[in-house]
Amino acid sequence: MELFLIIIILAFIFESMDSMAGMGFGTALSPLLFLLGYNPLQVVPTILISEAITGIIDTFFDHEFKNVHYSFRPLNDATKIALIMAFFGCLAIFTSIFLGYFAIDFPDIVIKTYVAGLIIFMGLLGFIRVKLRKIEFSKKNPKLLITFSALAGFNKGIGGGGYGPVITMGQIFSGIYEKSTTAIVSFSESIVSIVGILTFFLISFAGVNVDLVLLPSLFTGGFLAALSAPYLVRILPNKIWKYFIPSYAFGIGIFSLVKIFAF
Repeated sequence: MELFLIIIILAFIFESMDSMAGMGFGTALSPLLFLLGYNPLQVVPTILISEAITGIIDTFFDHEFKNVHYSFRPLNDATKIALIMAFFGCLAIFTSIFLGYFAIDFPDIVIKTYVAGLIIFMGLLGFIRVKLRKIEFSKKNPKLLITFSALAGFNKGIGGGGYGPVITMGQIFSGIYEKSTTAIVSFSESIVSIVGILTFFLISFAGVNVDLVLLPSLFTGGFLAALSAPYLVRILPNKIWKYFIPSYAFGIGIFSLVKIFAF
């Protein structure tokens, strides 16, 4: 019970950061859960289920608090960006789960090191990006946003994390308003997570042992955080996010590397 309480608290903290900065729940929480003795087939599918549900909640409240505006008839820019990222992220997460947990046995340390290094690189570019003129890649070069979406989906399927940092920084490089990026991440990540869940169920029918023992504690902490974080995004000045998001990305990458090689 004490362990489950700790996991609930950790889930609340990291889901709060994830909702506010568009990154952190899976990326920062996965290494801790591995250290507590849980294996990837216990951690990754559980994180996907939690983020699918909390992402839907975040999306609703972000829209209500006017952090972002979604429109389907007609499709506005925010909805188009979210759906584009979700589509290519879904293709990537299906591929990565199928290869990583069924067709090919990827070494855990290789994948974790790759994700951590990529996040650090994105954080460093974020600091540079603050000083540069905004270039709207999402309009002038949509292939760049598609590339970020595919990378993010691949990371999500392998380790349960690495989606938010990649896709958030990718949007910032594309000139998207910082507060909107965190909201759009929640929308697209919820869709990508649902496809990841379905993929895990698919390979479980083929004999892969998927264990959802962590679901009650992760979902409890994540659900509580999802209710409060969108309001904080609403009230904090946008200038904070220009520096906080790349700082947070860089910090998460360093944190992940320390956990990989120190234990």
